[in-house]
Amino acid sequence: MTVDLCPNCGSDHYIKSGIVNNRQRYKCKKCNYFFSVNKIGKKIDDYYVNKSLQLYLEGLTYREIERILGVSHVSIMNWVKKYNIKRPYNSNYHPTYKILNASELGVYFQNPNNIKGAGVVVTELGDKFMLIKWERFKD
Repeated sequence: MTVDLCPNCGSDHYIKSGIVNNRQRYKCKKCNYFFSVNKIGKKIDDYYVNKSLQLYLEGLTYREIERILGVSHVSIMNWVKKYNIKRPYNSNYHPTYKILNASELGVYFQNPNNIKGAGVVVTELGDKFMLIKWERFKD
């Protein structure tokens, strides 16, 4: 593994400064920051980050998104904080969702009662589709 820049200040002026836990340690000559070679950790694909944030904005809870996408609800909370996502507040509508394959989606839209009086969003989830529908609360 090679080091390109200091993670603290972004400088490329650094020197070797010993070995810690079998990893080379470096010292930045500009800011005197000690650092090691970055680990290549587990990174979640951007597709799942985007889908998680979309579903969050559609009104699903963190745990519902976790069950659908298989991504930790804590990761989703961290992404919402990181990207400063604000969910619009509207108490008159509530979302319901279904996960359907292509043929089931076609059958669903053939019935006019399924789409009357509600907003519908369809998004792809791998080889299936997620249908999110907003219905007014019955007062």
